[in-house]
Amino acid sequence: MIRLTKYATCLLAGILAMTTITVGQTPDVPPQPDGGRRSGYMGYRVEHGDTSYYDSIDPAWIFPRGFRGSKRDLKKYYRLVYNFNKVYPYALLASDMERQVDKHIAENSLRRRKKEKYINRLQEELLDAYEQPLRGMTISQGKLLIKLVDREIGKSPYNVIKSYKSGISAGFWQGIAKVFGQNLKSHYDPKGEDKMTEYLVEKWQRGEFDALYYSIFWEMPKHPNIVSKEIKFDE
Repeated sequence: MIRLTKYATCLLAGILAMTTITVGQTPDVPPQPDGGRRSGYMGYRVEHGDTSYYDSIDPAWIFPRGFRGSKRDLKKYYRLVYNFNKVYPYALLASDMERQVDKHIAENSLRRRKKEKYINRLQEELLDAYEQPLRGMTISQGKLLIKLVDREIGKSPYNVIKSYKSGISAGFWQGIAKVFGQNLKSHYDPKGEDKMTEYLVEKWQRGEFDALYYSIFWEMPKHPNIVSKEIKFDE
C-alpha cells in the first residue's frame, strides 16, 4: 500500500511537471468576438499552471456630482452651461488676437496712421469670418461673452475698443450696446456674480467640460468652428 501510494505520488508529480512545462508555453487565447458584438467568452492566459482570464471593457463616463438647487436655479444653471459652450471659444479667440495685435504693432513700431489702417483691416477680416455667428447670439450670450472677454484679456470690451480705436468709437459702441440691454464696461467677478461661470472655465481648462455638458444634455457639445491663426497684412 505504501509502495502504491509512493508510486501514485511520483506519477502525479511527473504529470504535473509535464503539464507545467506544456501549459507554460500555451499562447494567449484572446476574447472571442461575435461580429461587432461581444460573445461573452473571455480570453485567458496560462502561465506555469495558473490560468488568468482577461477581457476588454467599454469606456465609462464618470460624472461629477450634479448641481443642486431649486427648479429655477437648475434651469438657470443649464442655460449658463449651454451659453458658455457657445461663447467661451470666442473669448479665447479675442485673447489670442489681442496678443497678435500687440506683438505686430510693437515689432513694426506702427505709428498712428499705420496702426489705424492695420486695425481697420484686421476688423474687416474678423467680421468676414465671425460676424454671422456673433449676430446669431442671444442677449444673454452676448452679456456672457462681454464678461468672459474681460476675464481673458484683463479689460472690458469698452477699454479694448478705446485702446485700439478711440474713445469716440468706444462711446459709440457702448451706446449701441445699451440699446440692446448690454454694457461693454461690464467686469468679470469670479468670486461673486460670476462664480459659477468661473467654475465652468476651470472645468474647460481641465478638459472636463464636455463630460459635464454630456451629463446634462446627453449629447456631446458642438463647439464653434474657430481656427485661431496668425493674421498678417502687408504695410
